[in-house]
Amino acid sequence: MTRVYVADAKPEERSALRLLVIDLKMEMAGEAADWLTTLAQVPVSRTDMLLVDWDLLPDSPGIALDALRKVCPTALVIVLISHLEARQQAALSAGADAFISKGETPERVAERLRAVAAAVPNKSPHLTK
Repeated sequence: MTRVYVADAKPEERSALRLLVIDLKMEMAGEAADWLTTLAQVPVSRTDMLLVDWDLLPDSPGIALDALRKVCPTALVIVLISHLEARQQAALSAGADAFISKGETPERVAERLRAVAAAVPNKSPHLTK
């Protein structure tokens, strides 16, 4: 089962994403409302996929995502973006594996999550000893 960690400052958005993750038969690995909590919890959460709000990232998203990759190198990172223009390219070039627009319909978000989850290996490296 794909384990998903959600990092978003807005409780209502975390709640909506949590419900979507559960509806997709994925498991919640954890959630955070700020960047420092995310960096502290992600390494021990055994997450396969991390959904992180672009606005939660510090001023240097490339450095922030690099730090995230160092503490959780096997997780796929999906950046949630409110505006698509230049931020889309910035998220991908900053080290994200994918992006999802917050303006998408729940069905489209689910479709994108399924597509990214398909890239998660069947045997999670977090579960091997």
